[in-house]
Amino acid sequence: MKIQMRQAVKLKMKVYIAGSEYSLAPGDITERFEAAEAMRLIDRGYAVPVADDPPIETAIMPPPAETRKRKGKRD
Repeated sequence: MKIQMRQAVKLKMKVYIAGSEYSLAPGDITERFEAAEAMRLIDRGYAVPVADDPPIETAIMPPPAETRKRKGKRD
C-alpha cells in the first residue's frame, strides 16, 4: 500500500480561474491546489507562489525640520 501525502501550496492568482467548486480572481490567495497542480499554474503564468510569512514593513519618519532661529541673523 502506497501512501501519498497531499501538500497544498499557497498561491496568489494572476488570472481568473474557476472550477465546479471554486472561483478565483486575480489577487486571490488560495491553498486549494496540490503541489503538482500548483507548479503547472506557476509554470503557465497563471499564479505566483506566496511565502508563508510575508516580510514586515515598517515606516521610518524623517527627523523634523529645525525651526529655531539662528543667532546673528536678522529678519
